[in-house]
Amino acid sequence: MVKSGQINTLKVLKKFNHKYILDGKELGEITIPEKEIQTQLKGGDTIAVFIYSNRESSVIASTKIPAGLPGDCVELKVISVNAAGAFLDWGLPTDLFVPHSEQKKEMKEGRTYVVYILKNELKENIIGSTKIEKHLNKTAHNFFEGDRVNLLIYDTTSISYKAIINNTHTGILYKNEVFKEIKTGLKTKGYIKKIREDKKIDLCLEKPGFAKVVSIADKILIFLKQNEGILSITDKSSPEEISELFGVSKSTYKKALGTLYKKKLISIADGEIKLLKKH
Repeated sequence: MVKSGQINTLKVLKKFNHKYILDGKELGEITIPEKEIQTQLKGGDTIAVFIYSNRESSVIASTKIPAGLPGDCVELKVISVNAAGAFLDWGLPTDLFVPHSEQKKEMKEGRTYVVYILKNELKENIIGSTKIEKHLNKTAHNFFEGDRVNLLIYDTTSISYKAIINNTHTGILYKNEVFKEIKTGLKTKGYIKKIREDKKIDLCLEKPGFAKVVSIADKILIFLKQNEGILSITDKSSPEEISELFGVSKSTYKKALGTLYKKKLISIADGEIKLLKKH
């Protein structure tokens, strides 16, 4: 079965007027320009193509792979806007259409936005949406606290960053818990920090709990070994200095130092950390 919005392998029926005619089965014959195909084909050959419909419901085949498939969230640039909506570059000859009804805020030409790609069941064409929370789940499902996940930042508020989790859910990163530059469109790894009573998800960029402290402690030891056993960033240093070197909060850093000190692996004195010789 040939499916729109997916990559399909189709049989070549014939070549006609610099175009190849492909067997789209239940979708009928589908044409593709000869210039899109690098090698010469003949009847009976097969080719992998992405199938989609444009706004006029015409079925199109392309050897180019779009930036995202239906169900994906991706950052795309607006090429043009008109009274109907916005048109975004997603790597295909026909731009991705985002109607006004699927725009959280009015989209501007030249700007980039994180969009959810979906199949418009009414017209059978593929469209985009910046109304991320309309299409993704805001409550936890098959997630556990401490899980490592893929994040895509899609929006900000005065106190938080909104992130897409594994392309299926949304969650919150609180700004006072983030110690590096974050911007819309950033892809990063993160962790499920907390699943609230309402099942909404709080996120963090550092591994939660004691395991996080241990991992930072290991980084401190590695740094000491690579720098003649001396580290000038102490528990008295500024949060900015600590974050720049190790990418963690001051409280996390102090806990890691405490762990190493109790294990008698380091000494803390005279404004510096020293690796004890026995280690």
